[in-house]
Amino acid sequence: MTVTLDLLLHAYRSGIFPMAEHRHDPEIFWVEPRRRGILPLDGFHISRSLAKRLKRNDYQVTLNHDFDGVIDGCADRAETWINDEIRSLYTDLYHQGDAHSLEVWMDNELVGGVYGVTVGGAFCGESMFSRRRDASKIALAWIVDLLNRTGFRLFDTQFITPHLASLGGQEITKDAYRRHLTDALEVEADILSAPLAASGQEVVQRNTQTS
Repeated sequence: MTVTLDLLLHAYRSGIFPMAEHRHDPEIFWVEPRRRGILPLDGFHISRSLAKRLKRNDYQVTLNHDFDGVIDGCADRAETWINDEIRSLYTDLYHQGDAHSLEVWMDNELVGGVYGVTVGGAFCGESMFSRRRDASKIALAWIVDLLNRTGFRLFDTQFITPHLASLGGQEITKDAYRRHLTDALEVEADILSAPLAASGQEVVQRNTQTS
């Protein structure tokens, strides 16, 4: 089956996403987990140590500045489901304005980030990576802050890991996820409608006020 961008976006609106068995697998398959991971936008947990890390001024955060670098960083591991077709599809989605990346930089080096697909008021997180300690946590804190300010209702993480659970991630049933997705698709959020936070201190302050 030829996967077009329209088909890919339709899949996300239906609660389905693609994966490959490994980087060299020429085939992709569709996934709809029986138990789905989400990161509640009003329940992101910033620990005392993460708050301290966020307030340091030794990093920079950008949006859509290096999508290629982020997806390549996410694929740069021993085992990955990002094959050439998936990389090409999401890069095309990015150029079409339906996929976005958030980057974390230290000493002018890309050290972490996250990328995902937006449909309505849902941000479907695809993958994240970290080359320095806490870089992926910084990325998640900043993107949750941005999603909250730009009208999003759902942050889909697909699966739950101990890392995500420590930040407030939850695992819900497929039916519960579909209800959340239906609600999110009723709104048209725009991740570009507000700037990134001015500082990590601002991210921490807003999280304290809303969580």
